[in-house]
Amino acid sequence: MTWHPIGVLTDEVADQIIEFTEIQERDEKQPFDRYTDFSGLTHLQLEINHIFEIARRRRAAAGAPVKSAILADQPISLNIAKMYERLMERAIITVRVFEDCKAAAEWLGVPLKILYPPGEQKRKPIA
Repeated sequence: MTWHPIGVLTDEVADQIIEFTEIQERDEKQPFDRYTDFSGLTHLQLEINHIFEIARRRRAAAGAPVKSAILADQPISLNIAKMYERLMERAIITVRVFEDCKAAAEWLGVPLKILYPPGEQKRKPIA
C-alpha cells in the first residue's frame, strides 16, 4: 500500500489514513507492507502528543510482521518521521525512514516504479 499525501498533513488527515489502513488490515487475507511519501507535503500541522497517540495505536496492531517505509525529504518531515520510527521500535510494524525512494524500494523488496505517485512515470531519486 502506498500513500502520497499532498499539501498539509493534519492530525485529522493522519487519523483518516490510519483508519483506512486498519480497515485494509482487517479485510486483507495477507499482510502487506506500506510506503508513505512525505515529499508532497507543504506543511505539517501535527501535535506532538498526537504522534505519540498514533504510535501507541499502531503498536497495538495484531497480525504478522510488516514493514512501513517513510520517504521524508525535508528537515521537519524527516524529524517527525524519525521520531515515529523510534516510537515504533520493537513493534510488529517495522518502520524505517528514508531520504531516497530507491533505498526504500530496496528495503521493501519492490520495484522502484511501484512507489511512484499515481500517474507519475519517472522520478529521480533524491541525491
